Amino acid sequence: VKVKIPFGNKYLDAIFSVPEKKSTYGVILTHGAGGDMNFPHLVSLAAYLASHGVLCLRFTCKGLNIAYRTKAFKTVVEYLKLSDDYKLSSVFLAGRSMGSRAAASVIRQLSQEDDDGFIQGLICLSYPLHRPKLQSKLRDEDLLFIRCPVLFVSGSADEMCEKRLLEGVASKMKAPKKIHWIDKANHGMAVKGRTADDVMEEINAQVFSWLRENIELEHK
Repeated sequence: VKVKIPFGNKYLDAIFSVPEKKSTYGVILTHGAGGDMNFPHLVSLAAYLASHGVLCLRFTCKGLNIAYRTKAFKTVVEYLKLSDDYKLSSVFLAGRSMGSRAAASVIRQLSQEDDDGFIQGLICLSYPLHRPKLQSKLRDEDLLFIRCPVLFVSGSADEMCEKRLLEGVASKMKAPKKIHWIDKANHGMAVKGRTADDVMEEINAQVFSWLRENIELEHK
């Protein structure tokens, strides 16, 4: 279902992937610095989640300014929260690369303002912890503030997220967290000798099983 979400004097293009049965929780998903909501990884994940009973809303926000991307993500969260068509009790925020930075930033901001429990967790696909070859400057401040569960899915050969550095940040985080390493994958999740579909199957299954664990925890 295609929708246009008001954002300032513009609109954000978005697509709902709707499961057959009514879903009480959903995932909001956005793209990295390049590309848009039709980036193949996002399309694949959204379809997988919807086929497993999870509502997924993915949106496009062009712009390389993290504050702007964060503002757009916040607008989408509010839009879904107030939606009469999909009455959800909670959502998980998800993003690829820069999109996951924006998601983390939204969670930190909203938890400081008014934490009503609507946001249940964060999914970071290829979180860009540092610029290539610039490991001294880590983008970890939002992560250290977050308290809700966090899933990282990263390539063990990601040039923007060195394995030992992400593990170091995770050990300092106060939130419940899990890291799933895609063996030998780079920042774009490409692995020599594996098809893109094969890698996406692994990612999608990981995301879904983590979601299911966290939903069960919430309902206990």
